[in-house]
Amino acid sequence: MTEPVASSGGDRTPASDDRPEPDAVSGDHAEIDASPTPGLILSTLGVVYGDIGTSPLYALRESLRHAHEHHMAETAVIGIVSLLFWTVVLIVTLKYVVLILRADNNGEGGTLSLVAKAQGALHRRAWWLYLVGIVGVSLFFGDSMITPAMSVLSAVEGMTLVLPGFGNWVVPVTLIIVVALFWVQRTGTEAVSRFFGPVMLIWFLTIGVLGAMHLLDDSRILQALNPLYATGFIARNGLDVLPVMGSVFLAVTGAEALYADMGHFGRGPVRISWLAIVFPALTLSYMGQGAMVLSHPENAGNPFFLLAPAAFTLPLVVLATAATVIASQSVISGAFSVSQQAVQLGLLPRLEIQHTSDTQQGQVYLPRVNLILMTGVCALVLAFGSSERLASAYGIAVTGDMVITSILAVIVFRYAWKWNWLAVLAIMLPVLAIELVFFSANLMKVVDGGYVPLMFAAVVVTFMLVWMRGTLLLQRKLSAESVALDFLVEQLTDSPPTVVPGTAVFLTADSTIAPPALMHNLKHNRVLHERNFVVTVEAATTPRVPEDRRIRVEQLAPRFWRVWLRFGYMEQPNVPKALAGAKAQGLRFDVMSTSYFLNRRSLRVGKARLMPLWASRLYAGMYRSASEPTNFYRLPSNRVVELGQQINI
Repeated sequence: MTEPVASSGGDRTPASDDRPEPDAVSGDHAEIDASPTPGLILSTLGVVYGDIGTSPLYALRESLRHAHEHHMAETAVIGIVSLLFWTVVLIVTLKYVVLILRADNNGEGGTLSLVAKAQGALHRRAWWLYLVGIVGVSLFFGDSMITPAMSVLSAVEGMTLVLPGFGNWVVPVTLIIVVALFWVQRTGTEAVSRFFGPVMLIWFLTIGVLGAMHLLDDSRILQALNPLYATGFIARNGLDVLPVMGSVFLAVTGAEALYADMGHFGRGPVRISWLAIVFPALTLSYMGQGAMVLSHPENAGNPFFLLAPAAFTLPLVVLATAATVIASQSVISGAFSVSQQAVQLGLLPRLEIQHTSDTQQGQVYLPRVNLILMTGVCALVLAFGSSERLASAYGIAVTGDMVITSILAVIVFRYAWKWNWLAVLAIMLPVLAIELVFFSANLMKVVDGGYVPLMFAAVVVTFMLVWMRGTLLLQRKLSAESVALDFLVEQLTDSPPTVVPGTAVFLTADSTIAPPALMHNLKHNRVLHERNFVVTVEAATTPRVPEDRRIRVEQLAPRFWRVWLRFGYMEQPNVPKALAGAKAQGLRFDVMSTSYFLNRRSLRVGKARLMPLWASRLYAGMYRSASEPTNFYRLPSNRVVELGQQINI
């Protein structure tokens, strides 16, 4: 793609050699999956299951509201609860917990991990897979904004049951909570989960107990465990069921974050916490709410909070507020992981990435992403003002992302796991059919607010496509105007300029051409270092690369070496540390006497336009906004030399 350091954009090139990626297809367990300790399981409750764990606050309420609007019978409660239960079973338990969590890429989850795994299974880089992945990631980012707004609003609104005049304070209090949540992200997932985990454990125990207390309000609700009641409800109501289905889907929002967050804790803890704690608690809550509504139809307006005795309403609202703050954590940490993957795979410019844990490699914090999400969440809270109105915008992004995940999963199951087509279709066709029904139901919300996540996703897709296209065209332009590295080395060997002691490192995306920084150094300084390393940083299709496969060296001449450094898409490149590995290959590499030469490019939108004017300006703006290459590649700032260059695009 582009030059990794010399450019301001900092994209890494794809791995270019033919060596197989370790575990790229096998789906072997990552190291963090080895021992799911109680502490790790507890932490997953706070980071992974916050979103889906707070869906009882609004999923049944919104479903009943739509059923009432279409004049459905009171017994529709059983059908709706049955839909809620079996949707959770099929989409979350079967698809994600049982199947998709196995489709990790060396322990990492998320749409881009699935894309990388699918590409490894196909043994080629298919452009349409990248496009599918880009759309999926963009939809996930749209969900990352709506989830915190929806969750916190719905909890704070519960205060109106305790303080009737609290309605005017819902939005201001929600904004304060949202800003505080994003501010605490800088402390890292590990620090946050120490507090969030125990709170969510109390939450799940509470909603489970409250639901169990009301199960016998009307024992007919137990019939909801029979899937025939769900299918019968759909058959009886025909197309009128679509608005209800759109709200039923709210019960599984957060399932995508479950997969994206897997890299933070591992497959084992995610599965155990779901099967032992989260799923039973959700089942009891939905069943209890349904039984209470059957017995007292007047409670359908807010069935969750009315489960608690009047004296416990305020403590439940406080707990729900805390739980919904935590619910936002699952998509926020998932957004950080996905953003890091996008940067490392060249879909976005360099972003500042801070690793927040010494023990868990997947825990990262991206300040710019955090700021963008916080701004978007606050804007949504101000624009919609209530969870009921915001529910109209909720679900479209998630259903779209889930459909994309299912399509990618079919490729992985067939070509990576070698399942026969009959087994793949028998499992995935019903799941995909259900998700397409939900997607169709949510499309009905577009006019009422569903356009918001779609517009945001479209913006993200545009940014990614412009960045990839601009990077490719810029690299082609530079390659056409450059000097072949082999030719330059031959000339310098025959007629060397003044040779000075020390080692020079020049970084480039194309190892066949002379780096601009090397050409500028020769032209302006008229010197050549005693030892010169032309380094290309490559992005592997696995999350991490073993140290023994990190570096590859080729000597071009007595004073020149060509070096390839490989990093996984979940790794922060550390060029000096990787180059130190050259000693294992018999090369003398003195870190203290090394200078790093970077080419600082300034892009100007001129007559030699590589893209339409709007795309060129957008690309130039993204290029300028990229983080400093010195920090991104962990270069020692006191040993970096930057040489400027202006380029018309």
